[in-house]
Amino acid sequence: MSDAMLTLQDLEIHFPTKGGIVRAVDGISLSVKQGNILGLVGESGSAKSTVGRAALRLVNPTGGKVRIDRVDITTAKSRDLKDMRTKA
Repeated sequence: MSDAMLTLQDLEIHFPTKGGIVRAVDGISLSVKQGNILGLVGESGSAKSTVGRAALRLVNPTGGKVRIDRVDITTAKSRDLKDMRTKA
């Protein structure tokens, strides 16, 4: 995975609700190399968009790592994220 442009490692995204915790994403790992395309398929409500939002850190992961070009964006500062997003 070292030459991957995007890496998700054990990604978890949980949302608190009145009824308890919803485990929307529970331990997904994947990597995409530069120039490759990855499609996520699944039923409606299976958290495909949530994974995409976490890959851009528009949703904060509950656990795991998201790396773009070897930079761990799960711990990046807001200013650094803004710079990364505008350079793309």
